[in-house]
Amino acid sequence: MSARPQGGAAAPRDVAGVVAAVVRPEIRALTAYHVAKAEGFIKLDANENPFPMPAALRARMAAALAENPFNRYPDGGADAVIAALREAEQVPESLGMLAGNGSDELIAIITSTLARPGAVMLAPEPTFVMYRMNAIYTGMRYVGVPLAEDLTLDVDAMLAAIAREQPALVFLASPNNPTGIQYDPEQVARIVRAAPGLVVLDEAYSAFAGQTFLPRVAEFPNLLLLRTLSKVGMAALRLGYAIAAPEWIAELNKVRQPYNLNALTQAAARVLLAEQAVLAQQIVTIVAERARLAAGLAALPGVRVFPTRANFVTARVPDAPAWFARLRDAGILVKNLHGGHPLLAHCLRVTVGTPAENDALLAALEAYA
Repeated sequence: MSARPQGGAAAPRDVAGVVAAVVRPEIRALTAYHVAKAEGFIKLDANENPFPMPAALRARMAAALAENPFNRYPDGGADAVIAALREAEQVPESLGMLAGNGSDELIAIITSTLARPGAVMLAPEPTFVMYRMNAIYTGMRYVGVPLAEDLTLDVDAMLAAIAREQPALVFLASPNNPTGIQYDPEQVARIVRAAPGLVVLDEAYSAFAGQTFLPRVAEFPNLLLLRTLSKVGMAALRLGYAIAAPEWIAELNKVRQPYNLNALTQAAARVLLAEQAVLAQQIVTIVAERARLAAGLAALPGVRVFPTRANFVTARVPDAPAWFARLRDAGILVKNLHGGHPLLAHCLRVTVGTPAENDALLAALEAYA
């Protein structure tokens, strides 16, 4: 029999043993979301707006931030920001809105609200990885429905899965990340009508698509529209928002953490939302560069470019890991999708950069190809 430690103290335990004993096994099996270090690189891997804020706008923002009472908590409901978003996006007063710390927080809020025991989350795949991750976090059973070979939506497969699984929650990203493909509105409507629970239509990239489902939200009692300002030039602010019937917003608001949107984001967002002309011109340029970038990639030997309505281009190349490494050596970061899903074999996702950044990328690939 081993001797008891003096003073009645518990036997020492290593950290790994304690972690293994108390952390849920499905969490231990995960890999944390990786963000590549981008210092010194041309950054074309995160679907950001590549254009800096004009100097005059920076000055107005600095003044607004300086006036903030840092000793006070922010507006708990972000009412002024929501009013500015409602005006900028022409959201009817009959619809409710909820602001979040990026759309990521809203995805977490929605999932937590609906994650009763045995509940199912369903989404087409490949898509934004945080849907599945949040299902794991909350204990929902996740069901992925493969897209068609050309990365378009397989509506029949989605409808069959809905009938079979009776999901409490369906996520649809349109335009989809990481494919860039926008789904036909009537296909979306069929899925919403068939779903017994909530359907979240994630329109993170709608500013570049020239099309939104917003005018039809009121048609469907089980539809929520999810948006973010991250892709149009405000990624650092982390501001997302949900649009749905007030009854949905009331329930989600119960799960939202108090003061979830910090005061600096609220102040800065109001300044930027008043400058729609600046953002609109940048979006026009990005869309034009998207077409040029897609054409340049498609001209390379062995490259297949998928249609895109987002601010990035997804392409299948002869050897994605090798091309990714070659671009990194040239000082350019893109997203290597190879290995993430069978339908994304040898695919790279390239954010639309400035004209000079896109020129540098195409020149590096032309030299390599």
